[in-house]
Amino acid sequence: MAQSGSELRRTLGVGDAVVIGLGSMVGAGIFAALGPAARTAGSGLLLGLAVAAVVAYCNAMSSARLAALYPASGGTYVYGRERLGAFWGYLAGWSFVVGKTASCAAMALTVGAYVWPGQTHAVAVGAVVALTAVNYGGMQKSARLTRVIVSVVLAVLASVVVVCLGSDASDAGRLDVGVSGGTGGVLQAAGLLFFAFAGYARIATLGEEVRDPARTIPRAIPTALGVTLVVYAAVAVAVLSVLGPEGLGRASAPLADAVRTAGVPGLVPVVRVGAAVAALGSLLALILGVSRTTLAMARDGHLPATLADVHPRFQVPHRAELAVGAVVAALAATVDVRGAIGFSSFGVLAYYAVANASAWTLSPAPAARLVPVVGLVGCVTLAFALPVLSVVVGAAVLGVGAAAYGVRGWAASR
Repeated sequence: MAQSGSELRRTLGVGDAVVIGLGSMVGAGIFAALGPAARTAGSGLLLGLAVAAVVAYCNAMSSARLAALYPASGGTYVYGRERLGAFWGYLAGWSFVVGKTASCAAMALTVGAYVWPGQTHAVAVGAVVALTAVNYGGMQKSARLTRVIVSVVLAVLASVVVVCLGSDASDAGRLDVGVSGGTGGVLQAAGLLFFAFAGYARIATLGEEVRDPARTIPRAIPTALGVTLVVYAAVAVAVLSVLGPEGLGRASAPLADAVRTAGVPGLVPVVRVGAAVAALGSLLALILGVSRTTLAMARDGHLPATLADVHPRFQVPHRAELAVGAVVAALAATVDVRGAIGFSSFGVLAYYAVANASAWTLSPAPAARLVPVVGLVGCVTLAFALPVLSVVVGAAVLGVGAAAYGVRGWAASR
């Protein structure tokens, strides 16, 4: 039996795991991603949403199968290590930690932009400090706060859908799927919208903290993904029916612009608050996921061993959480990382590519390998359909991680 100082406490049931997954996905992405997707693909963004959903579903199924078999903190870092070898597990962990750390800073800055535009960086740092403190206090506190955040965000999104579809400004003709950017536009839109889905595997990275993981994880991941897809589809249709593809593409705050155009300007402040709360929910879940992967990599010696310490009272990887919080706070205080969202998507897609490749090894049966193959091909396709700069930067960062792994191995052999 492992010592309490090295194992995390299993406190999460199916409901808690689903809520954490929803908190990871139903976040700031849906408030911001629709505009760029419309600029890329016009009303073809609905096709892009469908493509992103298919890839996300395959990733979710692969992650669920693997998480039930390997219910330990670290997610695909653990799966890649166990199924493909140490290097691939490390590369997945590197992609996740680096890419999601940038996402954490972006979410923090989103909170600042909505709450107090003139003091974006200060509010962002405050949000990081506050949520790191919540995570430090134990998983159940994080789950309870996430439940509140998810409830608020879903209520705001439901209001947007009802107001838009019920207004005279709504026109079903604007939903005609005209693809302005061709197949490439749809794929790039899918890559951008995938960023709004990424989060269901947060349940898998918390595998060491769920009860009965073989039953809980395979149920929680697809449930959270299914709810998110329904919400996103409803919001996309509602907003597109009011603004049209061109208006949506020009909108800097699509949901706020949609309710204003629908004739309910009084709802705009509510949408702004909802966006800030959604970003807080994403930030909370992101810090959770990054700290758990940091814990797993520290346990294996890829990061400083002190980051593997588990708090004796709160049963959380407190040093990993503090380290992640400090790095994110520093980025939020000094850098505008919104331009790095494309890189974050590249890193996340690389992470899930390793997950699908790992799931492919679980069974030689063709039927069992269909989902992992579709997921793997989808991840690679969407990753390289992203803007060129995102692909170049993402590939360079992965190269740096691979080089660091090689140097470490060479030094150990010496």
